[in-house]
Amino acid sequence: MEPRTTAQAPPRPGQDRMIESLYGEILRRNPGEAEFHQAVREVLETLGPVLARRPEFAEAKIVERIAEPERQLIFRVPWTADSGEVHVNRGFRVEFSSSLGPYKGGLRFHPSVNLGIVKFLGFEQIFKNALTGMPIGGGKGGSDFDPKGRSDAEVMRFCQSFMTELYRHLGEYTDVPAGDIGVGGREIGYLFGQYKRITNRHESGVLTGKGLGWGGAQARTEATGYGCVMFTAEMLRARGEELAGKRVAVSGSGNVAIYAAEKAQQLGAEVITASDSSGYVVDEKGLDLALLKEVKEVNRGRISEYAERRGPAARFVAGGGVWEVPCDVALPCATQNELTASDAAALVRGGVLAVAEGANMPTTPEAVRVFQEAGVAFGPGKAANAGGVATSALEMQQNASRDSWTFAHTEERLGEIMTHIHGSCHETAERYGRPGNYVAGANIAGFEIVAEAMLAQGLV
Repeated sequence: MEPRTTAQAPPRPGQDRMIESLYGEILRRNPGEAEFHQAVREVLETLGPVLARRPEFAEAKIVERIAEPERQLIFRVPWTADSGEVHVNRGFRVEFSSSLGPYKGGLRFHPSVNLGIVKFLGFEQIFKNALTGMPIGGGKGGSDFDPKGRSDAEVMRFCQSFMTELYRHLGEYTDVPAGDIGVGGREIGYLFGQYKRITNRHESGVLTGKGLGWGGAQARTEATGYGCVMFTAEMLRARGEELAGKRVAVSGSGNVAIYAAEKAQQLGAEVITASDSSGYVVDEKGLDLALLKEVKEVNRGRISEYAERRGPAARFVAGGGVWEVPCDVALPCATQNELTASDAAALVRGGVLAVAEGANMPTTPEAVRVFQEAGVAFGPGKAANAGGVATSALEMQQNASRDSWTFAHTEERLGEIMTHIHGSCHETAERYGRPGNYVAGANIAGFEIVAEAMLAQGLV
């Protein structure tokens, strides 16, 4: 898998050699972890000017230390199906960096989960969390368990087994997981219940994404999708454009996609697509979000059901790619590496102005290059989808103070954070001679924050 590249002047030869040497050593120490390699390379290739300007970072081996997790946990998760059959899955938690605060990052339950996937997600989380300005470190976890098609009782037994091992590594001042793909309110509830049962403590701050009646935060469900659209609006505004009236294509139909569509509609955009693994729908009248939520959140159905119930306004395309549809704004909100170079070329031909990653690394390296060479505003996930973890940190604040905020107040704080993230990325890109390059701006801004903390705390 080739690394992402950015439309920028290459670093000086000395910087280039140093970056290649660092990357080569990371490849050697982490064989076979393609997604992790991709995520690391994307960051490294933007850091040459920083390491040249700040030699103390190189002398203290900051890059080498950031790329090596502080702790990697792999454990067996045995559980029993309703049929009585015993299953054994594998659980992971990679605690990457605690320089800024307790490890913070979601749990993903999906058959594709392996150590390389978890490390890529955790590495991205370090910089994403730093960009929020909140006191949270970076980590990620999950399992190759697939909750699809499983009964509530089976999911509960799996979650209880998973937490029976993981609980000893968690704590509001140590590691605070949240949800991710395959881990929603149901799973967080079962995980929290087992943690409470084992520890005999109702420690609300040990998990985020909880139910509103027992320590959860308003707007947490909406936060990643809302924040992605807020960031997109800021990118457009920096170019003298507005989101209102724009034609928006969204991939996915899970939590992030649904609430990205909702916020885009609230801001006056016309959202016309949604997708799942079976294909995509185009709704020329604009998505009916109430129907989409019923199909995907209540019925757990396929996206084709939306088209059937919507009528002639919508059409379902089996097995196709949503990026075939011309749009002004593209929001990839499904999974990693879903938007390819050919997809990007099609979007550019269709007149796309801005692309923002609602999912984690959904755009391939080659596609990023296409967008940047075409002058499309591109918001990388570590900046554009940071609203979820930012609101998780707000949930931690409320838990610590035994407080509960209104939806409006939480959304206002989310908006402030996303505006801050955009401003930080935009300013940093300009400061390092890459105006408008949000990939470089996000990487460098996040890295500087973490590197300064690591220097201040000594060799730990």
